[in-house]
Amino acid sequence: MPPQDSPVPTEYPQRLGRTARRELALNGYTRYEQLTTVTPAQLLAIHGVGPKAIRVLAEELAERGLAFAG
Repeated sequence: MPPQDSPVPTEYPQRLGRTARRELALNGYTRYEQLTTVTPAQLLAIHGVGPKAIRVLAEELAERGLAFAG
């Protein structure tokens, strides 16, 4: 059986990276709308979420007419 990509399904793209997707899910962030309640700095505090992940997520949010808090 192949290893799971993340503990719960997320709507984040593959280009985000496996570790970032997994760690976001472990911290309760599985949908774009949930990211509108946090700042990039708060997400950067999560192990495995780095500047590239923030950039990718910001682009994905913008495509949906959403943005990070603050």
